[in-house]
Amino acid sequence: MTSSSELSFEQKLRNYADLTVQIGAGVQPGQRVLVQAPVETAPLARLIVDAAYRAGASFADVRWDDDAVILSRFQNAPDGTFETISRWRVDAEMEVAEAGGSVIAIRATNPNLLGGVDAARVSAHQRALATYRRPYSQRVMTNRLNWNLISAPIPEWAGLMFPGMSDEAAVQAQWDAIFAATRADQPDPIAAWHAHLQTLKQRRELLTERQFHALHFLGQGGGTDLTVGLADDHIWGGGSAVTAPADGVPGGITFTANIPTEEVWTAPHRERVDGVVVSTKPLSYNGTLITGIRIRFEGGRIVEASAEQGQATLQQMIDTDEGSHRLGEVALVPNSSPISRSGLFFYNTLYDENAASHIAIGAAYRFNIAGGVEMDSQSFAAKGGNESLTHVDWMIGSAQIDVDGIRKDGTREPVMRAGEFVI
Repeated sequence: MTSSSELSFEQKLRNYADLTVQIGAGVQPGQRVLVQAPVETAPLARLIVDAAYRAGASFADVRWDDDAVILSRFQNAPDGTFETISRWRVDAEMEVAEAGGSVIAIRATNPNLLGGVDAARVSAHQRALATYRRPYSQRVMTNRLNWNLISAPIPEWAGLMFPGMSDEAAVQAQWDAIFAATRADQPDPIAAWHAHLQTLKQRRELLTERQFHALHFLGQGGGTDLTVGLADDHIWGGGSAVTAPADGVPGGITFTANIPTEEVWTAPHRERVDGVVVSTKPLSYNGTLITGIRIRFEGGRIVEASAEQGQATLQQMIDTDEGSHRLGEVALVPNSSPISRSGLFFYNTLYDENAASHIAIGAAYRFNIAGGVEMDSQSFAAKGGNESLTHVDWMIGSAQIDVDGIRKDGTREPVMRAGEFVI
């Protein structure tokens, strides 16, 4: 049997592309596929296109992104122009979604790309983009298309993860970290993913069956003491999901939205979150690093928020709309997850959220509440679901955090101790 150390870089990269298409997006024969990719990741994007056609795709196309172009705009464009968006970029997503197709995104950017840019410029653009993109985002939040998000190295990001190395060495080190985190370095990564997804399925089903009224997070040197009420009739997600019918498209496609993924998550109750929570890892948001986050909730709403770095960006994020003052996700991740064990900080939420339990400011996924996909906004809110233009995960878990499940009668059951599942 071939060991992971004996696999060539080219084989690992092909494994990664195959995982993205087969396990991630779950591309079906006859589907259209849109790949969103930074220009630096072209070799991977091309392999994904090849893998999509091998899976039976009828048409696979790529929409290219470029950090340098993005940065130039925010540095040089005149004030008052940042609500202008390229609608065709969003329209491409909707066109594929409405045709019953699949969207795959490679997210690779300098985590602090816009750190020196006026936060108001970035906020104005993000609000305009999120508003126009909302119909597509609603499809994502309701599992009405099979989609997938992955990442790949670029020199600026790799250099931040591995300071002191040459660009070439840092990129190679980052590839090794990504291949390990995604199991692409294993001789049979597809089989490894099927086994992993089965574990996540068992965990999410157990927690759904418990129907805890709330979760209590306590620890981190006394900095965190947070009670997160859970939405009525909540459902835990984790690992793979199945698409829902939409606009004549029958649904029923199994996909895994994030590779890697180590979490199980559900919807908090928008009005029943109380206490204080501190971040355990930095957050890279809209090209700005935010560190040392401390937030206090009362009645589900953020009433105090501070950060050691990136305070203005944090506040802009919270002030996106009314829903961004509340939570839309609570997720549990064991401290022993492969990404946590690596000891690496990725400066990328896709990876870092799978190293630690986390919460998300903003919109809840409708499929995390029984019947939520079909509910109107009023009914969804009555169950505790939150709506917003944004959804931002940030990490609150560590080996110093305990989590209890609280039932309606006030009795408790240990869920995690020192960052590990005990339920």
